[in-house]
Amino acid sequence: MASNTAPSAAGRLSTPVIFAFASAGIPGAMLALILGTYLPRFYAGHIGISLTAVAGAVALVRLIDLGFDLVIGGAMDRTRTRFGRYRVWYAAGMPILILSIYKILNPPADADAGYLILWLLVTYVGTSITGLSHAAWAAALATGYNERSRVYGWMQAVAVVGSVTLLLTPLLTHGAIKPGEGSSMQAIGYLIIGLMPFTAAASIFFAPEKVSSERPEHAKFKDYMQVFTQPSMVRLVIADLFLVLGPGTTGPIYIFFFHDAKGFPISQVSLLLIPYIGAGLFGAPIWARIAQKLGKHRTLQMACVCYAVAQTILMAIPKGLFVPTAVGMFAVGFCASAFVLLVRAMVADVGDELRLRTGKEQTGLLYALVTMTQKFGSSITVAIVFPVLAFVGYNAKDGAINTEAAIRGLEICYLFAPIALVLVGGACFFGYKLDRDAHADIRRQLDEQEAGFTEAVEDEPLAGVSSGPSPISPTR
Repeated sequence: MASNTAPSAAGRLSTPVIFAFASAGIPGAMLALILGTYLPRFYAGHIGISLTAVAGAVALVRLIDLGFDLVIGGAMDRTRTRFGRYRVWYAAGMPILILSIYKILNPPADADAGYLILWLLVTYVGTSITGLSHAAWAAALATGYNERSRVYGWMQAVAVVGSVTLLLTPLLTHGAIKPGEGSSMQAIGYLIIGLMPFTAAASIFFAPEKVSSERPEHAKFKDYMQVFTQPSMVRLVIADLFLVLGPGTTGPIYIFFFHDAKGFPISQVSLLLIPYIGAGLFGAPIWARIAQKLGKHRTLQMACVCYAVAQTILMAIPKGLFVPTAVGMFAVGFCASAFVLLVRAMVADVGDELRLRTGKEQTGLLYALVTMTQKFGSSITVAIVFPVLAFVGYNAKDGAINTEAAIRGLEICYLFAPIALVLVGGACFFGYKLDRDAHADIRRQLDEQEAGFTEAVEDEPLAGVSSGPSPISPTR
């Protein structure tokens, strides 16, 4: 890599380097939006698989994928190559992801639940590899408490560009591509596939990664237990699960709710997602800046309370009013944009804490835990909400006429769970200890250790001193 990609002496990365690294989030956010919001409707409404079967397929795949995250996270932590630890995994996951996107968004006319399970599983294998490696790579890229808020803030904001671009495709293509319509899914797949090689190359060739020459070790049971029993991480995982479950209950039924309960046509339903997701462009840097002043966990608690207020106001807006609803969606999205950003930045801090305590790099395992909460939380919401809708008689088929009771059940599913779950997630951070001052002390001790290792290695040829762990140096 070029030498100008390395962090400055003060530990602050240049904005072009961060943007190049974060650009991978553009197609990644598009894919996440498709999988979380449009894919259930595509397979239930367009392909004709029942809601219950779609829910079962999604839940089964997510649960199978949980164990894979732990295995791959541990393998990443123990990978040693001249190109870095996480960079090579990210590059290796790209072909898998590209193939799976093509297959999942180009199903044959007679596709059944088995087809959905197979290619959804391959898709999540690809997203696990690329997502875990990219998140852990970011933790290695930025080591300072505030610098991590800045980097993860950029990642969140750049990802918003991808989501908003996808939602604007009806305008950009003069109606040729419409997210939410089955006939457009193939074209959307080609768009995502076409972007991935370019954004992946930007990350791989322009973002630095520290390389360790220490001898790789096989993951042991006690290594996993050290991660699972780290108090800060246990608290983070529990909180993250609730923060995923909250907004996660709205994603799979978003189109159904705003189309059938709120009375908006499909074209406007997709447009309403623009202010919700686009709010992250403003929310991510603002929440990151607030976190630099108040600390990450206190800022996250503030965002949870604001989310509950904004969601309540959104639900009180009368049916069919586009502009007020768009404003309400912006407010909810602004608050929700803090969740992933701050939790991921806090995981990086826990990685430093665990490394100081154990002497081992286990960031990949830590991020595997929080991606597991995402997948587990998503599988729970789909597995619970869809059967509830089926129980109250809601019909998801295109053009179906639903009863008043079915619509009422849809509204209840969308209204109450997100607020309660998010507030529980925020409450988990009362008494959280790993704040700015605690992390600064951890970083000081880690820096002293690395300096000691470097001196030992430099002195070894003359004094015969055993070097212990090898020094770490950035790639060029």
